[in-house]
Amino acid sequence: MLHDNHADSPTPVVSVAPLTLPAPGRGDDLQVRVSAPASGHRLPVVLFSHGYGWSMNGYAPLVDHWAAHGFVVVQPTHLDSRTLDIAPEDPRHPEIWRIRVADLTHVLDHLDLVENAVPGLAGRVDRDRVAVVGHSWGGQTVSMLLGARVLDAAGVPGEDLSDPRVTAGVLLATTGTGGADLTPFAAEHFPFMNPTFAEMTTPALVVAGDRDQSALSVRGPDWFTDPYHLSPGPKSLLTLFGAEHGLGGIAGHLVAETTDENPARVALLQRLTTAYLRSALDPADDSWATASAELTTSPDPLGRLESK
Repeated sequence: MLHDNHADSPTPVVSVAPLTLPAPGRGDDLQVRVSAPASGHRLPVVLFSHGYGWSMNGYAPLVDHWAAHGFVVVQPTHLDSRTLDIAPEDPRHPEIWRIRVADLTHVLDHLDLVENAVPGLAGRVDRDRVAVVGHSWGGQTVSMLLGARVLDAAGVPGEDLSDPRVTAGVLLATTGTGGADLTPFAAEHFPFMNPTFAEMTTPALVVAGDRDQSALSVRGPDWFTDPYHLSPGPKSLLTLFGAEHGLGGIAGHLVAETTDENPARVALLQRLTTAYLRSALDPADDSWATASAELTTSPDPLGRLESK
């Protein structure tokens, strides 16, 4: 169980990077960052998938907060990362979306290596409590482990890539349905952006900004609420007022991708995602109910919450 003191006072964090996980057939071994609280036992795992171009070194505002509040956070660097600079003609390019999913399952397959890489962490990890979190393309990636699937050109669902080791997920600014909802450019270049959420049965929190206008879709910001509306419960949807794709700056402070820098919005996401993860991974924990009530009763809320 995550002890209550984690919610109130952050603990020191130990972070190790890069940790190399051998990945034969991938072309590049898998590099990950592991961040964990220096104290505590039965620590749950959060597997985080970055957005396009990022790496294991991004998203400190969220990752550091989760680790300081009782989670072991593992961040792989996917092949689309700018740090790898893979050429456009690389034959792996059309399959990067699928390799991204494989990266996450590869980490879960090698939690022994992850646990032993951090001094003092061995024996303190609860392998039965695993959550996945992703932003943007990372959200699409982790949704596959929750049960989402990719439709082919005929509308037939592709391979089921869900993972029974995953208990819950958080989808941050995750794209919606494909087909006619995509721009012609997106439809031509990103055929994998054609999901069905009908089988995404694993519990999840979906976070969307009400000013997140994507250049890949002909729809408005409601496109990013599809993972909530088109999936079975239990799910929750947090709509952030005034938020664009960076959700206030979750990828990092003062980064170019943050077009809507808002420290209060990031702080809200820190609190709410931590509370959701705590309760989703421990049914006896009431952090989510408490945090939800605080948001809904706020006189000047930064967002609205609905659940099913």
